[in-house]
Amino acid sequence: MEDVDFGQFIRNIKAKTDIDLSQYKEAQMKRRLTTLRMKYGFTSFAAYWDAMQRDSKLFNEFLDRMTINVSEFWRNPNRWETLERKFLPDMIKRSGRLKIWSAACSTGEEPYTLAMIAARLGILDTTTILATDLDNLVLEKARQAQYHERSVRDVPAAYLGQYLIRKNPDLYEVDARLKKIITFKQQNLLKDTFDTQFDLIVCRNVMIYFTEEAKQMLYHKFAKALKPGGLLFVGSTEQIFSPSQYELESVETFFYRRSI
Repeated sequence: MEDVDFGQFIRNIKAKTDIDLSQYKEAQMKRRLTTLRMKYGFTSFAAYWDAMQRDSKLFNEFLDRMTINVSEFWRNPNRWETLERKFLPDMIKRSGRLKIWSAACSTGEEPYTLAMIAARLGILDTTTILATDLDNLVLEKARQAQYHERSVRDVPAAYLGQYLIRKNPDLYEVDARLKKIITFKQQNLLKDTFDTQFDLIVCRNVMIYFTEEAKQMLYHKFAKALKPGGLLFVGSTEQIFSPSQYELESVETFFYRRSI
């Protein structure tokens, strides 16, 4: 049976923001938003919606909670090592210039990881990185490019010393050379059209929150956004079953290449 209260809330959100919560897994999203609603003592989503119309802080907190803002430098390090040692050198040989997209980039750790690797490989001048997210608040944090010490603990020592500048005992700032190659932009993955001809798309630990129908639609869109032979790098819980239906082929665990 449909929860009428929550169903109307979803319709209100889509009408106001164009964000379609019905394409997220309902149980997870409803649990997340019920916790937020009850935090302020609202007994229904209708009452919560009314309050959100009057209070921009409530609305912004809702947007922040609705999006999944979890990001780390070098999350699953062995996967990044595979990208750096196996796939990127091959891309450099084939393309010369690299066009990379970090989708759902959150607070920026992922695109900055990509930029550090590009710098290490000596291809900063021939690499561009698009970094997108639904949440403007996290994009602003990403543009600031400042991270507390606890956030950089998994950055390999060779990178930490060279590309992250220590501002004080607990704060690091990303080197300006890396910032120059990254463009941060707001984007709704479920609605917006994608740019094309990417050598590499990184979209990790986001698809798990979407319905099966939304995932299938996104995999088709990602495949079309890649150039032939381009690579899609997904999260450690996001293995794609039957990738051929999206014109993709598995080339390594969590790496998929668009058919040539």
